[in-house]
Amino acid sequence: MFFNYQSLSAVTKEQLVTELKRFLYPYRYSDMFHRFARPVPEISMITNTVMDHIFLSHGHRISQWNFDILSPPMLQEYADVIHAKGAPLSNCIGFIDGTVRPISRPGQHQRIVYNGRKRVHLLKFQSVALPNGLIGNMYGPVEGQKHDASMLIDSNLLQELERNAFSPTGQPMSIYGDPAYPLRVHLQAPFRHGVLTPMMEQYNFDMSSVRVTVEWLFGDIINDFKFLDFKKNLKIRMSSVGKMYLVCALLNNAITCLYGNKTSEFFGIDPPSLQYYFR
Repeated sequence: MFFNYQSLSAVTKEQLVTELKRFLYPYRYSDMFHRFARPVPEISMITNTVMDHIFLSHGHRISQWNFDILSPPMLQEYADVIHAKGAPLSNCIGFIDGTVRPISRPGQHQRIVYNGRKRVHLLKFQSVALPNGLIGNMYGPVEGQKHDASMLIDSNLLQELERNAFSPTGQPMSIYGDPAYPLRVHLQAPFRHGVLTPMMEQYNFDMSSVRVTVEWLFGDIINDFKFLDFKKNLKIRMSSVGKMYLVCALLNNAITCLYGNKTSEFFGIDPPSLQYYFR
């Protein structure tokens, strides 16, 4: 359904459906017994094996610089549609933001994953959203105490941008983030220091109007894979919580390739085909 089966030759259709059923809703393995007619230990083994296979075979498509969707001509196309939608920046190719996933309170080392501002135990991820509705890059998980700026440094995303984020004519391209991020050639942020002029405030407003799309993509992942929203079942050291989110983000990209989403409709640019994305 979601993949070219040649790229998942080690995974049968039944195994992939079992994986999707697991993430679709906070099902227990015992709830899936009657549908798949397999014992609980076997269902658990199947879902974990398929998740590992997807992560190892395709995780690089969002964890590394993906030249298939981040080539210079495509970056120029992203910048053009974002600018046409009202963004003052003419070289903005996407939007960066951090998201959090609340988890069950761990038994040990709970301070590491506790976020004092949100007052909850959580894992954090950093994502770059593209105007075609795809998650172009994702880094994580990191502990809940991490600041977005610190997560940016650990991800080495700036170095990747400095090496690869250029238009076909050699113009530096940038991503846009919130005030938590530093200002760089390839990373832009709102005006936030001193007294803002009306033009500065208008710039911030116009960029905020298009940047909201990154929040839509975070919402798409949770809406499509509601298992991730059931924090009582997200227990670190008992399951691969971080890997689950990364795999679901990748599966969400697959859904976007098939059907598009609100972000791609907003900017008027189609995502690539499923065969192209997973080639």
